[in-house]
Amino acid sequence: MARKKAPKKTLRITLKKSGIGYSKRQKDTLKALGLRKINQTVMQVDNPAVRGMLTKVSHLIEIESES
Repeated sequence: MARKKAPKKTLRITLKKSGIGYSKRQKDTLKALGLRKINQTVMQVDNPAVRGMLTKVSHLIEIESES
């Protein structure tokens, strides 16, 4: 019998501060997360790779947990 997979947890990530004046590495991280404009919100699956990226730019973003 096939097992049902639990719904993946998602994160709502909003860019609150511009990446201007920060390192290229941090700008690239914002781009990889799909964030381009201030107050833009994206949904990302909650996994260790995304959590690591969020840690690197935590001073620029706001994170909300979704189910």
